[in-house]
Amino acid sequence: MSEFRLRAAQPGSGIRRTFTEVRIAGGDPRPVDVVLEDGHVVEVRPAGTRPAEGEVTNADGRWMLPGLWDSHVHFTQWAQTTRRFDLARTTTAAEVLAAVDSRTTPGPPAADEPAVGFGFRDALWPDAADLAAFDRVSHGRAVVLIAADLHCVWLNSAALRRYGHPDSATGILREEDAFAVHRSLETAPDSVVDGWVRDAADAAAARGVVGIVDFEMAWNRDSWSRRIAAGAIALRARFGIYPQHLDRAIAERLRTGQVLPHTHGLLEVGPLKVITDGSLNTRTAYCVDPYSGLAGTEHPNGVLNVSPGELVPLMSRARAAGLESAIHAIGDAANTHVLDAFATTGSRGSVEHAQLLSVDDIPRFAALGVTASVQPEHAMDDRDVADRYWAGRTDRAFSLRSILDAGGTLALGSDAPVAPLDPWLAMSAAVGRARDGRAPWHPEQSITVAEAIAASTRTGSGTVHAGQVADLVLVDRDPYTATVGELRRMPVAATVLNGRDTFSAL
Repeated sequence: MSEFRLRAAQPGSGIRRTFTEVRIAGGDPRPVDVVLEDGHVVEVRPAGTRPAEGEVTNADGRWMLPGLWDSHVHFTQWAQTTRRFDLARTTTAAEVLAAVDSRTTPGPPAADEPAVGFGFRDALWPDAADLAAFDRVSHGRAVVLIAADLHCVWLNSAALRRYGHPDSATGILREEDAFAVHRSLETAPDSVVDGWVRDAADAAAARGVVGIVDFEMAWNRDSWSRRIAAGAIALRARFGIYPQHLDRAIAERLRTGQVLPHTHGLLEVGPLKVITDGSLNTRTAYCVDPYSGLAGTEHPNGVLNVSPGELVPLMSRARAAGLESAIHAIGDAANTHVLDAFATTGSRGSVEHAQLLSVDDIPRFAALGVTASVQPEHAMDDRDVADRYWAGRTDRAFSLRSILDAGGTLALGSDAPVAPLDPWLAMSAAVGRARDGRAPWHPEQSITVAEAIAASTRTGSGTVHAGQVADLVLVDRDPYTATVGELRRMPVAATVLNGRDTFSAL
């Protein structure tokens, strides 16, 4: 598999391949033959007009579209989730503790690695986090529980001592304290982690994914270079650079869009990544108005992690070095702060999440040339939390239609592991604004299938034509006529990277 992929990714190979009996999604429904050479689409012609050339794959009338990108992932953490016990279905603190009780086994907390769970959402818990109860069900083990939004962790007393927070009354840590715990958990050898990453990349390829923008909180250039050299190359990767690594990136003259040598064209420098505020579920997204029911608390409007006086110099240094900026902002006050920084610095790039926006800020995305990098599945996960804590404001939440109508550009992603790395879920949520049989949530903000596909690919048009890089996906249904539920479950028949299969069910 690795040798096959390396050969496929090598420019100048001259490999020629023909997909016959293809229907181009979003185009003329009549069958065509799609000819690939040297990692590019070189011809799209009516089916059967000439004999097929090179390796031949009969698509048997399936639909072809450009390969899919996830524009926001934390890939190592996503790869690790299958090794952590699942808390996604818990709805109370008591249910979380019952899961801990059933999944932990006795062991000395000072010697063993902590037991780790992932996926709780505490915003709507009817009961409080009880540290003493947590300790009783931990069987002497250090236990770390990671919230689904990554901005919060819940630690028992053994873990609190281990990670330097012995005085916490509840065991709940938020924002930078939580991020520090995430970083400390990454102790597995590179060879082990890279195996998990390879499995996760293969799983993504099976859903039509050809590329990711990786915002893992690490120096990702070396990690991805190592993985590609070892053959784990089922995906293209564009890696983000956090402020703690900005000096290093500048010293090494990394520039956004630069394709790194010796990576078979698969590894690309991404933007500076800065996290300016928190998240909705953790009630730390920075908002103009207080969260409903939190008036009088320590942070009723959420938390601003990076002030304007810090953000503007960071973005200015990045811009001068040729780096774009990808700035996390969820609350409306944070989004205004970030758009102001883009205006001041003249930086290019994206606002990551852009969940709650003031009406006046919506047209600024187009005016500033800033992409709204959004995760529509979060709207499905967060709708009840938003209705409770952003009561009276949710007409401005996940405003995808409004951004497009104002001339802005969307890029869809998952924020995996916050939501699964599956662009079909994101597209379904963006189009239907519904899941699990519920009524659509603010359907006035729905976008079309064509717009969702364009925001999930790198071609802009969302269709296939000669001259494109041969990053492609074949699906069993026409996505343009699929229902919202069918989009969510879209059967993928093959995924092609640089002209060669990374996944095939043909």
